[in-house]
Amino acid sequence: MRYQHVSVETFACTLPPHVVTSDEIEEQLSPVYERLGLPAGRLELMSGISERRFFDRGTLPGEISAQTAADAVAASGIDKRHFGALIHGSVCRDQMEPATASGVHHAVGLPNSAMVLDVSNACLGIINGMLIVADLIEMGRIRAGVVVGTEIGRPLVEGTIDSLLNDESLTRQNIKPAFASLTIGSGSAAVVLCDRKLSRRNNRLRGGVFMAETSSHNLCAGGVEAAAHGDDRPRMQTDSEALLHAGIDLAEQAWPVFLDKTGWSQTDVDKVFTHQVGRAHRKMLLDRLAIPPQLDFPTVETLGNTGAAALPMAAALGIEQGHVTPGDQVALLGIGSGLNAILLGIEWESRD
Repeated sequence: MRYQHVSVETFACTLPPHVVTSDEIEEQLSPVYERLGLPAGRLELMSGISERRFFDRGTLPGEISAQTAADAVAASGIDKRHFGALIHGSVCRDQMEPATASGVHHAVGLPNSAMVLDVSNACLGIINGMLIVADLIEMGRIRAGVVVGTEIGRPLVEGTIDSLLNDESLTRQNIKPAFASLTIGSGSAAVVLCDRKLSRRNNRLRGGVFMAETSSHNLCAGGVEAAAHGDDRPRMQTDSEALLHAGIDLAEQAWPVFLDKTGWSQTDVDKVFTHQVGRAHRKMLLDRLAIPPQLDFPTVETLGNTGAAALPMAAALGIEQGHVTPGDQVALLGIGSGLNAILLGIEWESRD
């Protein structure tokens, strides 16, 4: 897939106010650790995550998404009348229906001519939303659009802690699928894309690739099963090791296709932003794709795994902190359970 007319105008993010360390989580789980003989520090050792952030209890995704989307739209400098789409792409949403995007659209004050919808695809929802908006712009259907999402990780983490504390059947083996849930954080990200004729920055979306490997769809599954654990907080079961290897294998298959579609060579890639899962995942991904680690901008150590918001949050923070410079060719490397991969290339402040 190649684009000629699309600019990735603005990334924005909102960081939650409450920091929760892995040590604090393990302190809450001390009865389980003592009974099973688990060493303290295991959570950070396995994941590389020292802390994650949470919003206030009871916060709805749409509340935060409205602010993040408004920030992105304002930073773009594009008149709201030009926005023809608003997509909400996080795993978390306010309710099953209507679309969380509807409330966000109303709060941001975009035109009633805009397409408004939610997109769900595990950790790739926001990146999928970018593709939808980019296609609409490329076809001339709209001139600009905003994609936003907010992940609320607190209920999953706190619910998992309660389940582990109350499960007398736990062993060192069957506790493993729950550990990934303890790495989850909260956060919000938004992206504005527009027709290059509207752009003030000319960050050209060059193109990319999407690829699926759905035989691995059952390696990570989450949802609400109130009958199983007595409350309406979500739970998640993850075969972390199998998911790690399957995801890296898929990225390795997609990488040469991505380079071919963008017309780039390996050495043409100046910076990357990856999906932030854990330290081992990042190292293996970069090693397998032969990408020098200094090209990446890691955030997982202090933000945790923030689902669909993880990659665009890393991009927003990296751009803000000067990781990307004019003329850089930037790769976005998204991998989501299912399994799906989307790799996109951006020419940052291109001059053509």
